[in-house]
Amino acid sequence: MNKVNIVVQYIKDNGGRAAVLFLLFLIALYELYSGGLNSFAIICTLPLIPIFVYVGIKNKMTIFWTLFVFNYFVMYLNKIGYMPIPSSIPNEIFEILLIVIALIDAKDLHISNLNNVMLLALIVWGGFCCIEIFNDTCGLGINIGAWYTGARLMAFQLLYAFIICSLYISTPEKIIKFLRVFAILSIFAAFWAWKQKTFGFTTAEKAWLWGYAARTHVVNGIIRYFSVFSDAANFGCNMASSAVAFYIVGITSRIKKDKIFFIIAGAACTWAMFASGTRTAIFCMIIGFLVFIFLSKSVKIALPVTIVFGVFLFILAFTTIGGSNSMIRRMRSAFNRDDASKSVRDINKESMAKYVKDAPWGMGIGIFTENVPPFNKYKILSQTPPDSEYVFIWVHTGQIGITVFVITTILMFMGGCWTVFFRINNSSLRGIGAAFCCAFAAIHIGGYGNQILMQFPNVLIFYGGLSIVYILPSIEKDYQIFEDKRLKVQTEIKEEKARKKRESRV
Repeated sequence: MNKVNIVVQYIKDNGGRAAVLFLLFLIALYELYSGGLNSFAIICTLPLIPIFVYVGIKNKMTIFWTLFVFNYFVMYLNKIGYMPIPSSIPNEIFEILLIVIALIDAKDLHISNLNNVMLLALIVWGGFCCIEIFNDTCGLGINIGAWYTGARLMAFQLLYAFIICSLYISTPEKIIKFLRVFAILSIFAAFWAWKQKTFGFTTAEKAWLWGYAARTHVVNGIIRYFSVFSDAANFGCNMASSAVAFYIVGITSRIKKDKIFFIIAGAACTWAMFASGTRTAIFCMIIGFLVFIFLSKSVKIALPVTIVFGVFLFILAFTTIGGSNSMIRRMRSAFNRDDASKSVRDINKESMAKYVKDAPWGMGIGIFTENVPPFNKYKILSQTPPDSEYVFIWVHTGQIGITVFVITTILMFMGGCWTVFFRINNSSLRGIGAAFCCAFAAIHIGGYGNQILMQFPNVLIFYGGLSIVYILPSIEKDYQIFEDKRLKVQTEIKEEKARKKRESRV
């Protein structure tokens, strides 16, 4: 039988499936030609979705933890050339897949977990970003592809993170596992920065650093380490925010091994924060602990934290202790009001303000310098580095957009703080809620100083973490039972050790 007859016979036996696959093949080729690699990759993955859905229903949490870990390393994989497609696409596919699985497997769907002010705030912000599709400030016409690329990073991924964490992290055991996996990944990131500092960079890391990033990552001969993150600013702000979360969980936990583990994780992140040389990270930590002092509802906790952190800041801001260490010197410069880089940023903001004043809706989501013609009025606006996530949002969505973003952010943050302060009685569970709220506040300070807020892995960790706060009151009884069991085991182990110690003395 010749090849043509084999194909004909295959089509007869598998007519519908063959036609669909052939149609998808043609669509993929068309998308590659017209829409580029992003659209081509999405079309090529469509046949795999039914398989993933079937496997996912059987192993839902495996997919979630795969997403969580992949989300942490995706920018590093992209940096060293192991990502043949844009790094956001696999994340988005995993997140949508998890949402689809939750809808199909409805018997375990915790839909009530979505009923809170954070969902409302994210819908408002996402709705505004959808309206931005009609923004033609630059006079370039409506570009749906460019808009979607920008909107899914600026708004949709926030909603995805909220939904999947609310639906999947819904038991005490899963919340503790979420924190542990988060801590293990953070410790590894700190270790990798130590490896870079002690043993040097890999070949791919050297190529990225010296071929692209040396201007911002080698300052006065001091290397700013970036670990497995997109850059040192992202790394430093993430480590500072993570350290705040781990210290708080460690301080408030009643389980000794958790207390030790999370405080060690916080210490590792603090060292990594200094290694990054990201000065904004200091202010992330300041804000995070200030919020915790308010949410702790305990003088016994708030007073020692205030004293220890106050001494730490005093040493950093008003003394020369540790001045021989280049990392400490770099961080200490954060308190220098005459810092040159700060002046450059202020000048950039002033020049941007002149153009944004004439563009209340911004220059448009997804519009970047390569999209804007040379003689367009807003070309210079597209070329000026925003140096801040808030400035980036302000430039692309205007005064209206940044106002909506700030209001919705405050709304979801205050809703989380209200939940912690008034709706949770268990002290260690309140500590977990406070940790997520404080880390959320901290990473937003980082986003105000650097363009890192929407970078991987921050959205899934910090927006997802805040979404968990809202479900804590509904699982408080289960958490109390879970904690009592762990305390009982802890007591039994302690008593057994004491018994063996007494027997050894006989």
